[in-house]
Amino acid sequence: METMIETRDLTKKYGELYAIKSINLNLQRGDLFGFIGPNGAGKTTTMRILATLLNPTWGEGYVGGNSIYTRPKEIRRMIGYMPDFFGVYDDMKVIEYLEFFAAAYRIRGPKRRQVCDEVLDLVELGYKREALVTSLSRGMTQRLGLARVLLHDPQVLLLDEPASGLDPRARIEIRTLLKRLGTMGKTIMVSSHILPELADICNKVGIIERGELLFNDTVAELLHRVRPHKVLNIGVAGDGQAASQILRSNSIVSRVDVGQDHLTVTLVNGQADYSELATMLVNAGHRIVLFREEELNLETAFMALTKGITS
Repeated sequence: METMIETRDLTKKYGELYAIKSINLNLQRGDLFGFIGPNGAGKTTTMRILATLLNPTWGEGYVGGNSIYTRPKEIRRMIGYMPDFFGVYDDMKVIEYLEFFAAAYRIRGPKRRQVCDEVLDLVELGYKREALVTSLSRGMTQRLGLARVLLHDPQVLLLDEPASGLDPRARIEIRTLLKRLGTMGKTIMVSSHILPELADICNKVGIIERGELLFNDTVAELLHRVRPHKVLNIGVAGDGQAASQILRSNSIVSRVDVGQDHLTVTLVNGQADYSELATMLVNAGHRIVLFREEELNLETAFMALTKGITS
């Protein structure tokens, strides 16, 4: 796979304060990377450096194999950067707004209107093409901003808090749109301070706090790190204590807690197959009314890895 974003010990200092410290990332073509962290953790700083809008104190950064130091123009041609706050021109129509930026990207002639119409359809704003920008809701404005950065068909998207301040429906629409862009083979880095907001659409997640990258891997690996053992909720009709004794006798079980309506069974670390437990209970004459793996809440995982401290 082609590496599209790479950083090596990327660091930015302001006096004695580290905005980011030794950030190491490696994103391949088609990756959808969720960059998660509290406000002030260093997400925006990292993105601004990759977008060649800010120079690091030291360290290396590459986008599409181009160095942020020696080939910034090449990087700017291949990225679409959407900051957390961006201005719009109030007295322009949606289509005029996009055509203005398309002209800045040197998209000329009939192709300009075609490209603008295509990105409007992609972000599902085609029906608003003649509306004034001021008439758009916050969610529509975010989608317009995304349409703007897609005009020149960038290979890499750097999206800083695109769902910030949106209502629940608008957040879902943005996530759906990001999924669609991911299927188009684009490499996407999208930041948020809310882990569950991105976990279901990203194939990789990075968690940053106080400028330091605490975690950089898949969501599955994140959950495994926070809780390496599986926990089952098992309910039986009848004597729960008797069922708990049967379960405790199995070597894959680390602990059994008896609750009012079910048993909470903790397996030994690394144990993935627990089907034999159901067989044991059935063979002993117990009727199973509940048997499921307890899901680890992603917010709990985020809280376990971070301390809620900003720089």
